[in-house]
Amino acid sequence: MHQAQSVKKTTLPREVVKWLQNLDLSFYPKNVRRDFSNGYLVAEIFSHYYPVSFPLHSYDKGTSLSAKQRNWSQIGRFLQKQSLHLMKEAIDGTIHCKSGAAEVLVQEIYTILTNRSVSDVQNRESDFTDQQYQELLPALARSTASKAIKNNLAITEIMAKPDICTNQKKAEVILRRHLEHKAEERVLNPGRFKVKPNRSQLSANNLAPPSQGDECFDSPSSGGTTSKLSSSSTVTGATVFFKEIKVHQPVKHSPVN
Repeated sequence: MHQAQSVKKTTLPREVVKWLQNLDLSFYPKNVRRDFSNGYLVAEIFSHYYPVSFPLHSYDKGTSLSAKQRNWSQIGRFLQKQSLHLMKEAIDGTIHCKSGAAEVLVQEIYTILTNRSVSDVQNRESDFTDQQYQELLPALARSTASKAIKNNLAITEIMAKPDICTNQKKAEVILRRHLEHKAEERVLNPGRFKVKPNRSQLSANNLAPPSQGDECFDSPSSGGTTSKLSSSSTVTGATVFFKEIKVHQPVKHSPVN
């Protein structure tokens, strides 16, 4: 019963969950994002396969940023000696508890140590944002711009690299992605935002090629030229109207002798 509940609480594939359970770890990772963050469980997993290279007494169980950095530094040196590779973005994302990063990392470790592939690893995005989670929420419950930055730029990430320019660029990327997503929502759900498409959008997106129902007039009138274009075609249930435009030309006076 306990194992069944553990499977439901994690987004790891079932074969990876069973593998972790069979390793007889010091504690089972109930919260994958939190429990793998400091690297201790990662070291413990590798110690089952490389017991000499991973003396667990040299790894810290603490959750401070310095403890995480020390643990992951040791793991990194071992991987380099063994010519093993873990995705750097997944490691950094795991340290800073980014969404989906720990899951990708554990699946990569599973593939390295068991020589079994997990197709889900190659399909996961490497930016590790909460965009997929936000898309599951009702529109009114989704993050604002400031909340999006807070959710996707961890305080430990700022502490690890306290460079203002670097963190500013990261915040700008998050904000740009958030605004692009909002713009897409406005296009897909204009009714919710009470957005009415302008004439240029209608003409670019909805106009069909001229048909027999279209008429074009160009008739001069005294004192100027009047151009009128009308369309009776209907595209996706919408009728497009074009406003009449009057162009007044200046009257030329003949020179007086």
